[in-house]
Amino acid sequence: LVQLVESGGGSVQTGGSLRLSCAASGITSDFVCMAWFRQARGKEREGVASLYTEGSTTQYADSVKGRFTISQDNAKNTLYLQMNNLEPEDIGMYYCAAAPGGCGRRFWIWPGNFNYWGQGTQVTVSS
Repeated sequence: LVQLVESGGGSVQTGGSLRLSCAASGITSDFVCMAWFRQARGKEREGVASLYTEGSTTQYADSVKGRFTISQDNAKNTLYLQMNNLEPEDIGMYYCAAAPGGCGRRFWIWPGNFNYWGQGTQVTVSS
């Protein structure tokens, strides 16, 4: 049974930082596309960043490039999202997701391609 558990959300002021964590268990493959998505109220879920576990190749949405960093700690089976210089536009529920196999540019941005999801962690940014 694959389980993804997010933590680290909270409320910060504009320009602040947060680090989200996603503790993963039950994933047996070394070739997994891991991603962070977010969903603001009334909007569709959107891809924020992805990481392919074999080689740690990363990709980012244009809106977060230069501000967010996705990384993994294999020893802890944990995925991270370091978010710096947060803006009100970053507000939303942040979800960790996993999908066996590749992590191509056209693949990771679509939520429907991911098999496993966490419960989400809320990020709020005040101006």
